Amino acid sequence: MGGWSAERDVSLMSGAAVLGGLQARGIDAHGIDVGRDICAVLKTGSFDRVFIVLHGRGGEDGVIQGVLETLEIPYTGTGVLGSALAMDKARSKRLWSGMGLPTPEYILIKDEDDLDSAGALGFPLMVKPVHEGSSIGISRVEDAGALQRGWVMARQFDQEVLAERWIEGNEYTVTILDGEALPVIRLETPHEIYDYAAKYETDTTGYFIPSGLSEGAESGIQELALRAFRAVDGSGWGRVDIMVDEAGQPWLMEANTVPGMTDHSLVPMAAKAAGMDFPELVERILAGTLEQRQ
Repeated sequence: MGGWSAERDVSLMSGAAVLGGLQARGIDAHGIDVGRDICAVLKTGSFDRVFIVLHGRGGEDGVIQGVLETLEIPYTGTGVLGSALAMDKARSKRLWSGMGLPTPEYILIKDEDDLDSAGALGFPLMVKPVHEGSSIGISRVEDAGALQRGWVMARQFDQEVLAERWIEGNEYTVTILDGEALPVIRLETPHEIYDYAAKYETDTTGYFIPSGLSEGAESGIQELALRAFRAVDGSGWGRVDIMVDEAGQPWLMEANTVPGMTDHSLVPMAAKAAGMDFPELVERILAGTLEQRQ
């Protein structure tokens, strides 16, 4: 947990919760706040396996997974390729589009010259860093001036920035556990977007389980989420975020291979709706490591 990404504080909260859940199940678990000396810490710690609750770069992008592969220590969740691909919003969307899966049109903004092409998608747009999570650095922009400002803000977190066609509708999220989609959650926030503050700093965000979708629509969203997760080579556990527009069309937004596990997080909510308490959930996730390199 922890690490050095912009999501460090959330990771520490997630890690504390997971550590408590594992210990509640009688597991000999130890928390590690990851620093640049992580290789030495793991080599000298005699650990049997690793539960990864690092969010963002260095932990969710294939880096720590590569370290663990090299040290031959089994770990939770998605492998090196899937972690890197899911963390890269632009390239995961390119893959989904190539497979015929619905995801909003977008432009990758690498420098100021790309702003006109982004504006040609039509306003409003969502602007976001390509390699960040927890809605860090995102903004809704209504015109060219706001697009310029949104790009400058997002560039504080990442050299690559995504401008994406805005989808007007409802936001849903699907937790995936061991190849199964858990109950869909509908999110409602008084904020303009479901940003960092709406996720972690307010109690005004609404989480609805059941989602309010018809049985057929919910099943369709769950199947779309599973296809999207498999497409990026996701495994073990994760979460896929989906918007449904006013015409009822679902749109893939992003896949998360190490979702939040705080008291505001969506995966524990979905697990509870499926009949799992938090310690059982984290033990289920950890159990996936038993299948590695046997």
